[in-house]
Amino acid sequence: MLPTGMVDGVTTNPTLIAKSGRIIAEVIAEICALVEGPISAEAVDRNFAGSAQFDYHFVPGSPDVSARSVVLDGMTVEAAFKLAIDISDHLSANVKLCYGCHGFETDMAYFDYRVVDELNFRLGRFSPSFGAFNILHDPANHRLSDKPLPYDMGRMLRMNDWNMGVLPSPFPDNGLEINGVHWFGRAVQLDYAAYVVSGFKADATSPDLDFLQSRSGNLYYVDNNARPSYGGRVAATVRVGDHSDATLGASAMTGAYDPDGELDYLILGGDLSMRLDETTVRLEYLVRRQQFSVEDETRFKYEIPEEGGDFFVKHGAFVEVVQPVSPIIDLIGRADGMVRVGNVLAASPLLAESSVFRYTLGTAIAVERGLRVKVSSELWSFSDEGANDKHTEVSFHVGGVGTF
Repeated sequence: MLPTGMVDGVTTNPTLIAKSGRIIAEVIAEICALVEGPISAEAVDRNFAGSAQFDYHFVPGSPDVSARSVVLDGMTVEAAFKLAIDISDHLSANVKLCYGCHGFETDMAYFDYRVVDELNFRLGRFSPSFGAFNILHDPANHRLSDKPLPYDMGRMLRMNDWNMGVLPSPFPDNGLEINGVHWFGRAVQLDYAAYVVSGFKADATSPDLDFLQSRSGNLYYVDNNARPSYGGRVAATVRVGDHSDATLGASAMTGAYDPDGELDYLILGGDLSMRLDETTVRLEYLVRRQQFSVEDETRFKYEIPEEGGDFFVKHGAFVEVVQPVSPIIDLIGRADGMVRVGNVLAASPLLAESSVFRYTLGTAIAVERGLRVKVSSELWSFSDEGANDKHTEVSFHVGGVGTF
């Protein structure tokens, strides 16, 4: 049983939430005071920034089959506050606190020590370099209210059935990353990163990753098996004009997620981003292969074969086009989807091969500097009927995002 005022390990008590907010404000104030104090004489550069998004997600449906139990519909707020400090020419620090469906979260708290452009050491809590979209995961940085399905963290329909996306973003973790950038002339840029982190978590009998365990501060952000996960990313950017460029990247991450360190996951990704004058096009593909325990075969919907029956594969991809039509209005089109192949628990509505595809049209309108209104509509297509006996559903978003 969870304590009173707790849901999935997150407090719902308004008094505690308010108290947490005051504590976070005090921590930020103390950090700023320290920056203003003994090291201000050394002309330390610092920047405090933040963003907040209000979103109303409307999912039509009768109360008994409402998506409310399996998706974050209704009104939600996401907020982030970041303090960046350049301590010297080589050393900098970043602290970021965010608030969302998970409550308050330490999204980053790390130091960067840059030897040269090609060699930088990052130590602390951060989202390891994987894919291209994770750089844009803050609502202030992308034009739609929600993330692409491969990176979804709660706004997809039938969220519980699918256990969110392939790699829900952001995915902050504790560890060490080595990264750098090198220019070949003025037209080609090469970026790389390699890291070791705690990795994702779940119980030994879990059929999938437990993203609540992986990001919950209640578990002290401690690795559950003392075996680090590791991975990396490499990307090349080519400039083809003053206002046009293209970036091609590849990423990988692997590790064990169970307490005994015997069940592994492997996540691979490829991405292509193009800026063609004012038009931006993004394409990305992710795939996760994950083992699970088959000691109790009665838990599963399908018979376990002698070989190859202890894992599933989840694919995810999206293509997105952002087209400005005026100085204040952007039009956005996105097509994304996921396919899951493998055994499922007996009670799961998914089959041995299930898919979901979504088609989104939206607009982002700049009301004034630092404030945008977002409106979008989504058409969903599921291979399975689900609890409401439908293959097709619709949903709508109306919201606003501000930055400072």
